[in-house]
Amino acid sequence: MHLTFKTGDAQGVELTVEITQLVIAGWVGRDKEAVLHHIRELEALGVPPPGAVPLFYRVATNQLSQYQQLEVVGEETSGEAEPFIFFHRGEFWVSLISDHTDRHLETFSVALSKQACIKPVASQAWRMSELEDHWDELMLRSWIKEQGEWVSYQQGSLASLLTPMDLVARYLAGQPVKEGFAMSCGTLSAIGGIRPSSEFRMALHDPVTGRTLEHQYLTGLLPVVA
Repeated sequence: MHLTFKTGDAQGVELTVEITQLVIAGWVGRDKEAVLHHIRELEALGVPPPGAVPLFYRVATNQLSQYQQLEVVGEETSGEAEPFIFFHRGEFWVSLISDHTDRHLETFSVALSKQACIKPVASQAWRMSELEDHWDELMLRSWIKEQGEWVSYQQGSLASLLTPMDLVARYLAGQPVKEGFAMSCGTLSAIGGIRPSSEFRMALHDPVTGRTLEHQYLTGLLPVVA
């Protein structure tokens, strides 16, 4: 799957990247007690607990999309904003992704619920090397549209999540990273609880440089046919 990113460099560099492997990291909170509490909350809703913490799901790279108008099956899907990293030409880059998930399927299989939905990706990226010394200060936010108004859905610093390099090291377990490797690096709790919305907006803000990655998308509904 090919993705294109504007880097914001002074030279106006644009990246065309072939993503060859997509991994979605789940249960990545640094506070283990908070992660266990969230697991119990989801168990009460019928979502099976993870086999390990953190847990890494493989998803087909053709589920990645930079379009703003998408389609999903049924009314029980929702987005969640996450940092997105990819390895290109010898270095890691950072962008923004929504781990859009089918919440009905999630009660049967988390892995299947993630594979079933397209993963929207922003069209801008930053070098990881420019962020590592202040990664925890980055702010992640998302909004959903309810009754015609944008409502805050997620908000917080990345200090509450394991760092991307920590996640990559755990996943690769000593194996070398390859060109085109990509990972979605976990998310924050939903304000007011997880719920569907056809319009989703997300942002990753760097308070040190003043830069912001942003993406917005709309999901049209396909009918559920038995």
